[in-house]
Parts: sequence; structure tokens; C-alpha cells
Amino acid sequence: MSIRDSAGHKAFPNTLPVIKIRVVCFIDLVGAILSRGIVVHEVTESLLDSIADTAAPQGIVLICDRPASDRSAFETSFDRKSRNLLTVVYLDEPNNPANLGAILRVVEAAGAAGIIVSERSTDPFSAKSIRASMGSALRVSIWNEAKMDEAFSWARSHQLVITAADINGDRSYSQIDWNVPRLLVFGSEAHGLSDVSEENIEDLIRIPMHGFAESLNLAVSAGVILFEANRQVRGPGKQTRPNS
Repeated sequence: MSIRDSAGHKAFPNTLPVIKIRVVCFIDLVGAILSRGIVVHEVTESLLDSIADTAAPQGIVLICDRPASDRSAFETSFDRKSRNLLTVVYLDEPNNPANLGAILRVVEAAGAAGIIVSERSTDPFSAKSIRASMGSALRVSIWNEAKMDEAFSWARSHQLVITAADINGDRSYSQIDWNVPRLLVFGSEAHGLSDVSEENIEDLIRIPMHGFAESLNLAVSAGVILFEANRQVRGPGKQTRPNS
């Protein structure tokens, strides 16, 4: 595939194919935005730099409404997704927006039912979190700024087994039944599980590790466990992507 200008000459004749592919993708993206009736403004590079949150923006900035992320919106979405993997992730005071964004991405990719983010946490809709989520923050069911006792009470009312990942867990994450609906609890990066949360845990699991590594990154841990849950529930190799 080549890109040509209005006179029929090849555009970017001396650039690498990957550059051409990126230009085509950019054109397709703008075309898709315009087809939905969204207004597009072309601005100068200096103005874009002043608007964008990063030092090297990718050339496009989108302005959109913040999705509803209270309990009511989460419950509505959770009920609608009852056919999915019935594991909901609960994060206890995560403080790294990049980690939170990566976990949102994992939650969507693994097909989990949603995510609950506790009070005193980083914002799942901050620029860094949204960027790390690669858009999953706008698609995943999120209950933000949830009180722990309220979230755990909600889980019990929906027959979710409260299950926490911790280095001191008595069973491996692969030894429990993920066909059982669960609230999967992760502690913060800095402090792990709080004393309050430990009192409410029904299953305490761990990820076995080799060597001298003491722990895994929070998003990596979420990915390891959620994809094991996905494997048990859906079987190996199965995907459930929405129709495009």
C-alpha cells in the first residue's frame, strides 16, 4: 500500500514502510471520528504541545465526557455483563496511575466483570492512567472511590467470594476454582493489604515465584491471575471480542 498526493506522486518516497502505515492509520482514525459527526480541529504543532499532557504527543487529542463511575453505574453494567467472567477486581489504595491504567487494560483483555477502586486512590481517569489503559478506562465498568466495607458488602450480596492475592497466601492462584464468582483484592504497591481488608478475606492466594524475587508488579500480578481465571472459565484459546 502506498500513499499518493493529489498529483498521483508517491508521498514520503524515502520513508520507511512503518511510517506510511502510521499515516494510513492516522487518516483512518480521523475518518472514523468524522463519520460519527464529531468536530475535528486542526491546530499548529505549538498549540498541540500546549494542550497535550505529554512531552511528545502522538498528534491527536480527544475531548470526551468522563464515564459515570459511581456504584449505581457500576451495578447496572455489572448486571448487564453477567455472562462474562464473574471476577471483579478490587484495588485497595493504588497510588501509581500507570499501574492502575495497566490493570484496567488487563481487566478488559481478560474479560473480567469490572473493577472497584477504593478511596484514597489515584484517579483512574487521570491522563497517565488513561494513557496506560490504552482506552480501556473508557470501556471497563469502574466503581471509583468506593468505601471498603460498602464494596465488600456488595460483593457478598452478589455471592462473590472475597479472594486476595498476597505473598503469604496459603494456596496458589491456579489451585482455586475461578468458575466461582469472586472479588479479587489487591493491596497497594507500597503497603500491600490493609489490616481491615485481611479480616474480610475468605480465600488468600499467592503467585509462586522462583529465585530471589520478592514480589511482582501489581499489574503483572493482576494479569497472571485474571488470565488463569479466564482459562478455567472459557477454556484455552477462546476469545470473546465485541462485534465491530
